Amino acid sequence: MNVVEQLKIVIVGHVDHGKSTFVGRLFHDTGSLPEGKLEQLQKVAERRGTPFEWANLMDALQAERDQNVTIDTAQIWFHTKKRQYVIIDAPGHKEFLKNMITGAASAQAALLLIDAQEGIQENSRRHGYLLSLLGIRQVAVLVNKMDLENYSQKKFEQIEAEYRKWLASVGVTPKVFIPIAAKHGDNIASRSANMSWWNGPTVLETLDEFEVPLRQGGQPLRFPIQDVYRFDERRIFAGRVETGAIKTGDRIVFSPTNKVSTVKTIERWNAPKTDSAEAGESIGITLTEQIFVERGTIAAHENSPPYELTKFKARVFWLGKQPFTKGKKYKLKLVTQEVECEIAEIEKVIDASTLTTVSRNGDGNYVGRHEVGELTIRTRKPIAFDAVTEIVPTGRFVIVDELDVCGGGIIVENNYPRHTHDSHHKSDNIYWSRGKVTASQREQRNKHSGCVIWLTGLSGSGKSTIATELERELFNLGRHTYILDGDNMRHGLCSDLGFSPEDRVENIRRIGEVTRLFTDAGMICITAFISPYRADRDLARKIAPPGKFFEVYLNTPLDVCEQRDVKGLYARARAGEIKNFTGVSAPYEPPLKPEIELHTEKSTVAECVAIILEQINQSLVIAP
Repeated sequence: MNVVEQLKIVIVGHVDHGKSTFVGRLFHDTGSLPEGKLEQLQKVAERRGTPFEWANLMDALQAERDQNVTIDTAQIWFHTKKRQYVIIDAPGHKEFLKNMITGAASAQAALLLIDAQEGIQENSRRHGYLLSLLGIRQVAVLVNKMDLENYSQKKFEQIEAEYRKWLASVGVTPKVFIPIAAKHGDNIASRSANMSWWNGPTVLETLDEFEVPLRQGGQPLRFPIQDVYRFDERRIFAGRVETGAIKTGDRIVFSPTNKVSTVKTIERWNAPKTDSAEAGESIGITLTEQIFVERGTIAAHENSPPYELTKFKARVFWLGKQPFTKGKKYKLKLVTQEVECEIAEIEKVIDASTLTTVSRNGDGNYVGRHEVGELTIRTRKPIAFDAVTEIVPTGRFVIVDELDVCGGGIIVENNYPRHTHDSHHKSDNIYWSRGKVTASQREQRNKHSGCVIWLTGLSGSGKSTIATELERELFNLGRHTYILDGDNMRHGLCSDLGFSPEDRVENIRRIGEVTRLFTDAGMICITAFISPYRADRDLARKIAPPGKFFEVYLNTPLDVCEQRDVKGLYARARAGEIKNFTGVSAPYEPPLKPEIELHTEKSTVAECVAIILEQINQSLVIAP
């Protein structure tokens, strides 16, 4: 079964700028209308003695969607030859803000309509700012009703120049401006004969040029709990995987309650049972330990939890009739969390239409309607969140005043302490301390990002030899790098450990934590350890940042390793003088899917180093 590619778009525009007309024409020109719908509405208009309007088509589809007749209640969709499109309907500002938590939060592109005759209005600027807040970067601007301006190229270019400049000031760079006349279908599905001066794409060509963003599976797990169901003796925690992936056996922490358990099963409705789920999937999970978890908590892996604090910095767009006032209590909604909040401090208030700073005489402790506040919010109890630049779904929120959604915002970066979770911790009151130098700043200075190159294999396979040569090559290339060697680590940090299975596990865990620190510092950390157990290497991989761990398997036959044994360790192990020696009296579990596999009995040290360097460069871990 072929999976149809799908792109979610939001279509916005000032009142009467022709959005409904455009959508109706779009459905017709893409052949996405229910059979007979157009003819039905044309006959209705004829009976009433009124001209047929494309906007009526959109209204009819909307009504049918609401009644669950023709269009699915969850989406309005159309298609091209390339893919299917889902329209997220957001007719007004408040719908935008509500959709920051629901629909438009998942929008991957936007079409923004401007009336050629009326030009750029205040709401046009506000819509642009809202797109910026939503983090939508794939935008096309459609200058509609060109027929009312006699298809004037000069008028189109004037609007483009003015609006492009304003959008740039809020960080939005449109892919293209397109002159259209939705009523007549000009430049929607086919080029307009009325605008021979236009050499750019049609609307449909532009849509098909938009990219479907990669699934957010590479990010840390964020699984907000929406509800808890009880079946027999099972408790199923249901929700949508916003980012990352989850599988059975994962050790997860629920924030902000700080309760930890292990995933026992992944549950689905009317779908085949699997042992894992990725971003975008709605699932349920059961746990091995029956802990109390309720709606609003966010599940994450132990090594990458969200922030859990009662204060954070934010930018809030306000639409309430009453101002957003310091000293008043409001409700904050972030994914499935709801918590009482208030303004702790207002740093700046900005007019969303002009981007000028609002100055007030006297009492300035509020954000007015259609204004943006740069401020600090305090919540009554800890809330789990991420900065929007790190993870979008858990970095956006709405503010509710009484029963109305009145404001929407994003959480901005700051030096937040991050609560850490680990089964080895003896205290719950531990936070990861972050400095003021970011990972991206280190990468810019170093000209490369940090990563872990984990060499594993039998004793005598060549790990230390290859590691030292690799370090030298990287150093000569100007990279910041360091080796963690097995023997060296047992002289210090791991000097209290022996070679029992339990001690081997703890040895690798400690090494994994050290490599994490090196990676955080922006260094390329090379390790040379036998690390015989897959589970231990998988743990080291989990500890490392996503995509920054490279397992290099030195697949060397045991007899070759014994021939190379200048220390005589294999002979002593076979004589019973060394217990728990890997390959003789203790097992070695080869990697199942290493990033790199080397056969050191066939390749020289230089060839092995070249293979590693080439693979890392191809993976863009090291900047060229």
